[in-house]
Amino acid sequence: MRILALDSSGLVASVAVVESGAKDEETIAEYTVNYKKTHSQTLLPMLDEVAKMIELDLNAVDAIAVAGGPGSFTGLRIGSATAKGLGLALDKPLIHVPTLEGLAYNLCGTDGIVCPIMDARRGQVYTGIYEFRGKELVVLEDQMAVSIEELGEKLHAYQKRIIFLGDGVPVFKETLVDGIMAGCEISFAPANMNRQRAASVGALALRYYEKGKTETAAEHQPDYLRVSQAERERREREQKEKQKC
Repeated sequence: MRILALDSSGLVASVAVVESGAKDEETIAEYTVNYKKTHSQTLLPMLDEVAKMIELDLNAVDAIAVAGGPGSFTGLRIGSATAKGLGLALDKPLIHVPTLEGLAYNLCGTDGIVCPIMDARRGQVYTGIYEFRGKELVVLEDQMAVSIEELGEKLHAYQKRIIFLGDGVPVFKETLVDGIMAGCEISFAPANMNRQRAASVGALALRYYEKGKTETAAEHQPDYLRVSQAERERREREQKEKQKC
C-alpha cells in the first residue's frame, strides 16, 4: 500500500509518500517547508521534487491523502485542488484526513490528552481533543472552532495530562500556562512535532484506507468549519443595510 499525502492547511506546506507492507509502515519521503512563500508557489514543485528523488511513478500510488480542514481558506483550497486534480488525472481515490486529526497523529502513541490548536483569529482556535490507544487515534471531541476559554473549560473535565501542539501554541501559550490551565498538568510538543506533517497525514490515512474511508476526487470538499472573512464581511454589510431600511 502506497499513499501520497499532502498538507497545506496551515502555515506549513508538506508532501510525503508513506507505505505499509507485510511487516511495517515507513515514510519513503517527506518534504516540509515553513517559510514565507505561499503554498501555490511551493506545493507542486515540492511534489515534483519528491517524485524525482524517489523515482516515484504517480500511477503506482494507491490513494491520495489530503488534510481536509479546517485551516487557512486559501491553503485548504490549494491542497484540495491539487489532490482533486491528481485524483481525477490518475483515477485514484482520495482520503480526507481532518487537519486536526493529522496534527494530533504527530504524537501517535503518547500518554494523556492530545490537544492540537490552530490560531483561527478573532480570539478563537481550531481544535479537537484526542487520545491514543496504541496506534489508534480516539476522538474525544471532534474538530471545532471555539474560544481558548471554552476549550479550557472542556479540558478541565478530563483531569489528565494534556499535550498542546500547533501554530496556536505561541499565540496562546502564556494564556494557557498562567491563566485558564494554571494548576493543570500540561506540556507542549517539541518544535519538530509541533506543526503539520504530511507523513502523519499519510500514516493516519493508511488506517482510514483499511476502514474504507475513501472518496472520489469529485466528492471531495474541504471542511472550513467557519465562513471566510470575506463572507462574514458581506453578511455584516447586508445586515447593516437591512437595519437602515
